[in-house]
Amino acid sequence: MEKIRVRFAPSPTGPLHIGGARTALFNWLFARKNKGVMVLRIEDTDLERSTEESERNIIRDLKWLGIDWDEGPEVGGPYAPYRQTERLDLYREYTERLLAEGKAYYCFCSEEEVEEERQRQLARGETPHYSGKCRHLSRAEQEKYLQEGRPAVVRFRVPAGERVVVDDIVRGRVEFDSDGIGDFVLVKSDGLPTYNYACVIDDYLMEITHVIRGEEHLSNTPRQVLLYQAFGWEPPKFAHISLILAEDRTKMSKRKGDTAVEQYREKGYLPEAVVNFLALLGWSPEGEEEVFLPAELIRQFDLSRVSRAPAVFDMNKLRWLNGHYIKNSPLERITELALPYLQKAGYLGEELTLEEREWVKMVVASVREYPTCLAEIVDYVDVFFNDEIEFEREELKEILRQEQVPRVVAALYDALERAPALTPEAAKKMLRDISKELKLGGKKVYMPLRIALTGKGQGPELYELIAILGKERVVSRINRTLALAGVDL
Repeated sequence: MEKIRVRFAPSPTGPLHIGGARTALFNWLFARKNKGVMVLRIEDTDLERSTEESERNIIRDLKWLGIDWDEGPEVGGPYAPYRQTERLDLYREYTERLLAEGKAYYCFCSEEEVEEERQRQLARGETPHYSGKCRHLSRAEQEKYLQEGRPAVVRFRVPAGERVVVDDIVRGRVEFDSDGIGDFVLVKSDGLPTYNYACVIDDYLMEITHVIRGEEHLSNTPRQVLLYQAFGWEPPKFAHISLILAEDRTKMSKRKGDTAVEQYREKGYLPEAVVNFLALLGWSPEGEEEVFLPAELIRQFDLSRVSRAPAVFDMNKLRWLNGHYIKNSPLERITELALPYLQKAGYLGEELTLEEREWVKMVVASVREYPTCLAEIVDYVDVFFNDEIEFEREELKEILRQEQVPRVVAALYDALERAPALTPEAAKKMLRDISKELKLGGKKVYMPLRIALTGKGQGPELYELIAILGKERVVSRINRTLALAGVDL
């Protein structure tokens, strides 16, 4: 059985898109499931738009997602180089071969001529394609025009009247009419190869066995198959995965939400949550379970369970998954990830003592069930940092004016005075003892104390709040809040 080899081949013209990340993930899962090889290849022949910064950012975000590669930038491999701009001599070699065999030719039509022809075809209701004006030039004529310095592209001579068949793993048998393709460009006038040309040569030379990519590339596939046939090479197996649509079932766009992986990373989504979510976009596991760590995804992944139907980007599901991972990840890790957001909000300084870090860990533990991304944690922690209490609703003051409140507060102060250490467990026992001692239901004890400490009717567990604030701040806050409500102790 052949060794499975797959590739992810991004163009470094911007950040890693969500769709690209899913393509990378599906290739990675397929390679790891089948003990195959994952190749990362940088398709950087768009010189105007490609940047080293974009390449660095794509590599950074792939690593953040936990997607590694066996061959490619930073790790090397037997088929190096893995950047297309470093492989131009290879493409020239194969271009000369196609020209010599008459399977390609120089075209001297200007961009304006080609566009005019395209518009005429559209006006006639035809599928635009190159008319073939230069395909009948003799080799001598081509050489003459080249010596004159005329700008030229190299076009592939598409055979007429053929059915191009693609047996797609996801989409089944798909057929194309070669007459509707037109002689397409292999090499641009600046000498750089086009996408369809370079990727065929690279996939063949790198011995790629399976090309797993987005559905939008299906229309490129007949051109690539024709190139494989022209060279006498066996094409890889193709699997075109579905589009990802926005929640309104239209194309994803920046206007409708975040489309780049870095945007989710910066908002405090955990990589395992994003990977879990992306895996479920167009692929269905065997059972009803929706929470999968990468190892389980690898075990279950199979291209036969990839859907042809478009996948809808369900933001609520991503939030739910991320909230799940925030709640179930080690507290130390979540605290470290939360620190930058707390520091940016001005709650914490840049340098923290060991004691301060332990205190922040208690704060994070008390609120981490609420945020769906770590950037939201700042919305839940003000109660621990701000001693200036404002009442959430005016009617909460009335609860503080209930007749039992002075006795509850006095009992709490007495218990605080006697407590050797104020841990959450000690505070929980303290509150239970007060209820028992005063023969009051929990609501009569817990609600007024919560309001006195926070000005709100809901929030973190009261015993955690008391332990985190400490004795002095608890007493100070309660005294100040009761005074605001006009309650005398």
